[in-house]
Amino acid sequence: MTDPTIAPPVAPPDEHDVLEAARPVQGLAEQVARVVVGQERMVRALLIGVLTGGHVLLEGVPGLAKTLTVTTLAKAMHADFSRIQFTPDLLPADLIGTLIYDPKEGTFTPRKGPVFANLVLADEINRAPAKVQSALLEAMQERSATIGDTTYRVGDPFLVLATQNPIEQEGTYRLPEAQVDRFMLKLKVGYPTKADERAIIDRMVVSEPVEVEPIVTLDDIRAAKAAVGSVAIDERIRDYIVEIVHATRDPATSPTRFGLDLPKLIEFGASPRASISLAKAARAHALLQGRPFVTPSDIKSVGMDVLRHRVIVGYEAEAEGVTPEDIVQEIFNRVPIP
Repeated sequence: MTDPTIAPPVAPPDEHDVLEAARPVQGLAEQVARVVVGQERMVRALLIGVLTGGHVLLEGVPGLAKTLTVTTLAKAMHADFSRIQFTPDLLPADLIGTLIYDPKEGTFTPRKGPVFANLVLADEINRAPAKVQSALLEAMQERSATIGDTTYRVGDPFLVLATQNPIEQEGTYRLPEAQVDRFMLKLKVGYPTKADERAIIDRMVVSEPVEVEPIVTLDDIRAAKAAVGSVAIDERIRDYIVEIVHATRDPATSPTRFGLDLPKLIEFGASPRASISLAKAARAHALLQGRPFVTPSDIKSVGMDVLRHRVIVGYEAEAEGVTPEDIVQEIFNRVPIP
């Protein structure tokens, strides 16, 4: 006789079902490629954000199709999308909404702002003052926003995709480290190759713009996010993630074991949030590659984007021209692969 107090064993998810759940999200890349030439790394980072619900920060000079890529991705999804152009005079109410007084009823009615969407494009995010960044930080971390005395949930799923210009400093504000840490990935968008740029010119001479079809529903996204949690990640891979993150955090001991000399270069290392983000991003990357399990190559593929904004270098590193990317790359080169 079966003991009712003992739960029956749960069968592991079928590998075919896991990969099928991610197929609609993989199709988003094809839709984006109809409009955007090249920039495969940026598209991959955005898809990882969709699969994990992790926010993505895109940094690059103007004209590299950052905004175009995000808006094209939004058009390919049956989801609520809002674009917020951040400016120095932006107010928190412009972001989260405000209370509107009804003189006939004598009551206040909440009018929700653009942050209440599934996909939010924060364009030129570093142009907004601290109060606006604080309001956005609540939405990013808590998945909620407060209007008056009431807290409301934002969209489900909810994803912030932000852009910033690294070369223009006039009228900009430095993003708080706490907010930067909330971004799962920070991608530095580079220039296209000669072949890609020629393809861009050829495509732009076409008079009619390419139409993007919405092919992914919110239910598809939720199913794909659930499939990410079913991607197998071996114990040795988890230990590998911990070794990498600890190499950034405690350079006086851990990096020395791998022949690194970083104690004077790193001021602050990555937090446990980096370990969690690295594991989630690696799972999503494996799924996009058509694998239901994580390999060390997945860790290396997403590791730089996960860690570059979480390693704070000291003044000696700045004096020697050593960047966070240099340190992260050296750690990946020296930490043994399982």
